[in-house]
Amino acid sequence: MADLFEAAGLKPQQPSPLADRLRPQTLAEVVGQDHLLGPEGPIGRMAEAKRLSSMILWGPPGTGKTTIARLLAKAAGYEFQQLSAVFSGVADLKKAFEQARARRLAGQATLLFVDEIHRFNRAQQDGFLPFVEEGIVTLVGATTENPSFELNGALLSRSQVFVLKRLDDEALEQLLAKAEAHEGRKLPLEPEARAALTALADGDGRYLLTLSETLFNIASAKPLTAKELGQILQKRSPAYDKDREEHYNLISALHKSIRGSDPDAALYWLARMLTGGEDPLFVARRLIRAAAEDIGEADPMSLVLANAAKDTYDFLGSPEGEIALAQLVVHLACAPKSNAVYKAFGAAMKAAKETGSLMPPSHILNAPTRLMKDLGYGKGYQYDHDAAEGFSGQNYFPEGMERRQFYQPRGEGNEARIKERLERWAALRRG
Repeated sequence: MADLFEAAGLKPQQPSPLADRLRPQTLAEVVGQDHLLGPEGPIGRMAEAKRLSSMILWGPPGTGKTTIARLLAKAAGYEFQQLSAVFSGVADLKKAFEQARARRLAGQATLLFVDEIHRFNRAQQDGFLPFVEEGIVTLVGATTENPSFELNGALLSRSQVFVLKRLDDEALEQLLAKAEAHEGRKLPLEPEARAALTALADGDGRYLLTLSETLFNIASAKPLTAKELGQILQKRSPAYDKDREEHYNLISALHKSIRGSDPDAALYWLARMLTGGEDPLFVARRLIRAAAEDIGEADPMSLVLANAAKDTYDFLGSPEGEIALAQLVVHLACAPKSNAVYKAFGAAMKAAKETGSLMPPSHILNAPTRLMKDLGYGKGYQYDHDAAEGFSGQNYFPEGMERRQFYQPRGEGNEARIKERLERWAALRRG
């Protein structure tokens, strides 16, 4: 038998990956999720009571979703059955439910763990409902996507959603200490390189252990510097999916950082999106919106500059054109802010819907025909350029509609001068 392994280029009893060998054996050994698994955590309480309810575990890769489900079944005395939505179909689901029903008749509860549950379509998700409601299975679904968008409302209403945290530096350091204890030696890294290693993992515990195994196998005679570590290990692209929630989370963070006048945070989120492979023109469109919505008349040139930055990127492309986007982000974040035009337009739209088809007052209507003149079109109109201060004070709202003030400048930046002019004109109108 050993000869057959060698002929195939394999060795008998090939050791499993380090991440598998260090897989926790109890819920207490899982790192970074104490808010869920601790004595006061909801999952910890369920395990202690040995009574489980269906749940969705939502979190980034490498945070322990599969491990938690397996250990939860063990702690509560349930039979653990696992399916992957990537590889399983209707036949697999039917078989799983039949097996769970048979176990129930024998007095054995089943925890059905479904990895990547968001990949099942709506009809397949609906197929879980009767078996969850009857208690034939306790469903534990794992997903990296926002359940609000990816899972049926009916399924969500029968499950609790628990959010797993991205592993922080302390949790990742605990994993490194476990790996070193298991191997009986320290990782060959200088302190800065060790910090760089945890940064490379980006909160993914499984990936950290995979990187660590590579370093253990290298068995460097001297500790590696951060630069040497970078030459050995390939940096993984940050988690970013342009079609998923992260896409919207990051563009929201960029927009709100600009609104909050924080150029440094805004530049960071811009960089995060671009390094994640986002379309720069998608970013440019949001920046144009921010210029109109959040800055407006406080700095009207911002809208001009936003369009200029978009045109610059269109002309230069990446990476040179991205500098124009960065310049625009800094300008918008540092500009005075006003949403007065945005709010005024919203109020005007509401008034337009409420007032229906009211006609303009007759004195501001053109009268190109004799009949229209006889009806009073244009009668009494005052040409504002001929009036004192270039302001006649006439009414321009429909007859029968009280004058309303939609635009109320905040007095920031350029709007300070606009506010003074509007107040002066209001006084003249009253006089």
